[in-house]
Amino acid sequence: MDRHPVPEVATREQWLAARKALLEQEKALTRQRDALNRARRALPMVRVEEDYRFQGPQGEVGLEALFDGRSQLIVYHFMYHMDCGKGCAGCSSLVDSIGHQSHLHQRDTNLVLVSRAPLADLEAFRQRMGWSLPWYSSHGSRFNYDYHATTDEQVAPVQYNYRDKEELLRLGQGYHVQGEQHGLSVFLRDGGQIYHTYSCYGRGVEMLMGSFHFLDLTPFGRGEGWDGMPDLDGKGLDWTRLHDEYEQRAPVHDCCAHKART
Repeated sequence: MDRHPVPEVATREQWLAARKALLEQEKALTRQRDALNRARRALPMVRVEEDYRFQGPQGEVGLEALFDGRSQLIVYHFMYHMDCGKGCAGCSSLVDSIGHQSHLHQRDTNLVLVSRAPLADLEAFRQRMGWSLPWYSSHGSRFNYDYHATTDEQVAPVQYNYRDKEELLRLGQGYHVQGEQHGLSVFLRDGGQIYHTYSCYGRGVEMLMGSFHFLDLTPFGRGEGWDGMPDLDGKGLDWTRLHDEYEQRAPVHDCCAHKART
């Protein structure tokens, strides 16, 4: 690895003064995040009227089954590329970061993956990656389109990250206008009724990416060559791979892992 710029060397006293100054910024961000979380929890919710159908290990099920008896459901819209028979490298990196679900279950919350691909393909890839997270196929339903994880104006008006087709094209984000996208949606089950409470896309899903947060603690950060970080290996935003492909020749990305940080 070529040598990259490193922080200045200081005395322990100088470091401590700088660290205390940074601590004040970190505390301010924590308070700001708390305020943001309160605002997120206070969002109004929308009644889910559609009878969405999914294919899972137990066969065909409705949206309520994805809760697995719990009141809250987090769905990660996983980009699975049917043309090449494997999952998006960025989405796969995110799933690698998800820990044991027992802590979510203790808070009456379930987390699942949903993709618009045949269940057999998803199961094969899940086995390859060694994941135990529940994964459901929405193939053949409107679920992905209604929650903007698949964009196709022949099926539904294009919207991604709350931008319509015209705005996406104006911003140079034509890759969001057609095809599979990544995102996250949250649902609440109150009695027999299900409500949609929240969805996020783009960098909004970074809250789930533990490896990114660990790297953000280091001098080189994510090593992607933006925001003052060095480009550690010349790959820029394209450095993520499926965890069993890091030693292979780098493929051309066609997923969320290489899109502009917006």
